[in-house]
Amino acid sequence: MTGGGGPEQLLARHRAVLPDWLSLYYERPVELTHGEGRHVWDSEGNRYLDFFGGILTTMTAHALPEVGRAVAEQAGRLLHSSTLYLNRPMVALAERIAALSGIRDPRVFFTTSGTEANDTALLLATAYRRSNQVLALRNSYHGRSFSAVGITGNSAWSPTSLSPVHTLYVHGGVRTRGPFAALPDAAFTEACVADLRDVLAQTRGGVAALIAEPVQGVGGFTSGPDGLFAAFREVLDAEGILWISDEVQTGWGRTGEHFWGWQAHAGHGPPDVLTFAKGIGNGMSIGGVVARAEVMNCLDSNSISTFGGSPVTMAAGLANLEYLLAHDLPGNARRVGGLLIERLRAVTAGLGLVREVRGRGLMIGIELVRPGTDLPYPAAASRVLEAARAGGLLLGKGGGPGGSVLRIAPPLSLTAAEAEAGAEVLAAALRAVDAEPAA
Repeated sequence: MTGGGGPEQLLARHRAVLPDWLSLYYERPVELTHGEGRHVWDSEGNRYLDFFGGILTTMTAHALPEVGRAVAEQAGRLLHSSTLYLNRPMVALAERIAALSGIRDPRVFFTTSGTEANDTALLLATAYRRSNQVLALRNSYHGRSFSAVGITGNSAWSPTSLSPVHTLYVHGGVRTRGPFAALPDAAFTEACVADLRDVLAQTRGGVAALIAEPVQGVGGFTSGPDGLFAAFREVLDAEGILWISDEVQTGWGRTGEHFWGWQAHAGHGPPDVLTFAKGIGNGMSIGGVVARAEVMNCLDSNSISTFGGSPVTMAAGLANLEYLLAHDLPGNARRVGGLLIERLRAVTAGLGLVREVRGRGLMIGIELVRPGTDLPYPAAASRVLEAARAGGLLLGKGGGPGGSVLRIAPPLSLTAAEAEAGAEVLAAALRAVDAEPAA
């Protein structure tokens, strides 16, 4: 039994047994009960167009029949075995991901989350390089574990300064803010490379890796110019430093332009290590790491995963990936995402509240500022979130202290008509908040 009562009673029960720091959206938090396609319903019968997909996790569609059938069929045979036994669905999904990764001689290890995937990547890199020094980007987010928080460059998501690694933060994750913002793209890249060289000149004993999101997720869907990491790679390769591409939010064609975010920076080939999660499971708990064999196999002690590579989650991942590729959802993200971002730029033109509309494919951010200034405006982002919900649209938010960026990342099967409908609701919400007196 899970108990009765409405949202208010459920909220009271939530607060009584769960941590205070567990974030909830909305003044009246919503309980989602079911979904279909790009829509979800709450416990009061309200229907919403979902522009956030459970934090970029519902990649193809809600209640996708192909995934549901795969889960039910596998659950009817065997729910669990662990990695101590041969696991046909795990091997099959690993083969597909290895082939898609672009990494030479790849090996795949499955986890249950993106946090755990990044943890594993750090373990591999520090063991391979015999160093606990790690480069990360400012404004980055890589998960909530102790080591992942230690490489997160976003103060809003860093609850402790303690860390098992020595992290060195470099520029490049945010194009339109910071000391290099006014530079043209080529000069911006040169300045970031110079900064990287300067940081490395102040280290001793070798650096293990650079870990970076091709598009920063929690940071507000920000990114540097295309080719930035290729330029970084020249410096890294000269020092033997590994490149870890955190594809937890950018993977599987989310950006529309490429299957992986690193492919926008492919001048010097693929990364040494790639981490993934979220969308591949379409809601099932799947994360993982792809690495060159010599890196993946560098550990000299035994290891297993109790829940990583579960037969049920692997069956879901296989069905979801096959659907994604068969229906060219990355191509749909490029086409519909391109229409949506241009529509959003049009409807926000002239609003003092909106500093920038940015993004790639179906990964779009709208940065809000106090009108007439360049100051982040998290309170306005919260009010737009509320107004959009009232209009039947669910959004995300993030970026900077408190979150001043509206994050738009619907399932990749979003239709052009749904994109237009969502843009209309969002435009009305933005206009309403823009017209309010500043707090």
